[in-house]
Amino acid sequence: MKETKLENNRETTSLDFIRTIIEEDIKNNKNQGRVHTRFPPEPNGYLHIGHAKSICLNFKLAAQYGGLCNLRFDDTNPSKEEAEYVSSIKEDVRWLGFDWEDREYYASDYFEKLHEYAVQLIKMNKAFICDLNADEIREHRGTLTEPGKESPYRNRSVEESLSLFEKMRAGKFPDGSRTLRAKIDMAAPNLNMRDPVIYRILHATHHRTGDKWCIYPMYDWAHGQSDSLEGITHSICTLEFEDHRPLYDWFIQQLDIFPSRQIEFARLNLTYTILSKRKLLRLVDEGHMAGWNDPRMPTISGLRRRGYTPESIRDFCNRIGLAKRESMVEIELLEHCLREDMNKRALRVMAVLRPLKIIIDNYPEGKVEELDAENNPEDSSMGTRKIPFSREIYIELDDFHLDPPKKFFRLSPGREVRLKHAYYIKCTDVVKDKNTGEIKELHCSYDPETRGGWSKDGRKVRGTLHWVSAAPAIRAEVRLYDKLFIKKDPADTMEGEDFISCINPESLTTLESCLIEPSLARAAPGCRYQFLRKGYFCVDPNSTPNKLVFNRTVSLRDTWARVQKAMKKKRLLKGIQNA
Repeated sequence: MKETKLENNRETTSLDFIRTIIEEDIKNNKNQGRVHTRFPPEPNGYLHIGHAKSICLNFKLAAQYGGLCNLRFDDTNPSKEEAEYVSSIKEDVRWLGFDWEDREYYASDYFEKLHEYAVQLIKMNKAFICDLNADEIREHRGTLTEPGKESPYRNRSVEESLSLFEKMRAGKFPDGSRTLRAKIDMAAPNLNMRDPVIYRILHATHHRTGDKWCIYPMYDWAHGQSDSLEGITHSICTLEFEDHRPLYDWFIQQLDIFPSRQIEFARLNLTYTILSKRKLLRLVDEGHMAGWNDPRMPTISGLRRRGYTPESIRDFCNRIGLAKRESMVEIELLEHCLREDMNKRALRVMAVLRPLKIIIDNYPEGKVEELDAENNPEDSSMGTRKIPFSREIYIELDDFHLDPPKKFFRLSPGREVRLKHAYYIKCTDVVKDKNTGEIKELHCSYDPETRGGWSKDGRKVRGTLHWVSAAPAIRAEVRLYDKLFIKKDPADTMEGEDFISCINPESLTTLESCLIEPSLARAAPGCRYQFLRKGYFCVDPNSTPNKLVFNRTVSLRDTWARVQKAMKKKRLLKGIQNA
């Protein structure tokens, strides 16, 4: 785990195991001291928060050691890849604050060279054309405890394999009828070394190369050679590729090409979240989500639409550090990083999500006051604004209780409360619907000597409410988002259980009759605010001046901070007891 600190306004990072390897390589002048990394997404879906960890790691390593980082698309499966995904990935990487400059590459750039490498392996009698289908290859592979069986086509002559490979490229055979396999060891303890498939036949249109190819390289074949062709010194992968490293190295050794080094770290696992592109695609395709950028999705585009800042995501990736073992990170830490960032930058405004009307009987009819309100108490340079106050206002419905329970310090009959930035008011009457008994409006009195929300005679009230003035209030739609899943680890399902069944039915609540203060009339898409006492909100990209739509980014309640405080207190008490 790495530890970060700030020195001379520059973030520095203490050594983790990857940086230890890099610094040792630099010390030994390996690769002439160069550090060259890459972020290699497959364009078969949108990036998620787990990819953000890899993006930050690869680009920051390059920057820290004066090196370079490439953006390379490992586009070897045309049946699942689309240009839309390429565009979204580039947008996400840029939004996170990183720039690959002119180093945008594609595995498809190297298809001809990869084909040459494959021919080279065949000529070395290190690869052969196999006529077994996918199921038969799987059956021949063996198990973790039993060796595999050699393909009956393994000893084909080099000349025959070369001829068949060229016919495969020429489109002479149907999909799945033949493959090119490496000739390694069917008894190897590592299943990845048991004559893995290098090329398969796939008559599909590629988003970049069109119909030029009908054979496509497997990921394990294309990835390492692409790294080598780009001179990647440190190929940073997630832990599931650790068992693939011997194959990665074997290909490089056989071809005698630039020896890129693969290093693995534990991928991000986040509570109440699914980080599988296959499962995220299912959420979209089956209509459980409105799209890849649905604010409930853990995709970078979804987080951006919800109102997350790139700074908060980078901070989160920095805090979780690097590990060699899989672990689960609490989603509350991600939310904590967001709150810390939003607290510094978000304007404070007032919005009433479930309005209850108040008439202040002793306030002059027709009078409108302009009251001063601070924009952000954390930053005085953000200044103040004027908010209108009048005889009719709205407060939150749940800020009033007819028969208040114990420790309810908000408004109730006969009780006095403070209106933020305004006056003290006291409830004098309650108007109900005669048929339903529903509370329709409240009548209150105000103390004109408490302007600004403070009493000159020193009396105190325990409740402070937010509000909006009725006449100039703007109607808005507000979407309240919660965790997407009710299960802490939705991927950990029992036999016969589907992760879809773990979706939180209350992950989205839409409120259509919310009222906001008039300063937000021209709030632009992407602008972020703190609605006092309600949380942090962002203007949705589809919002218009005629229909303002706000997404709740995160609530004000900081579970992570409380947990950390409790843990600190526990450690302190334990230290005192031990002393």
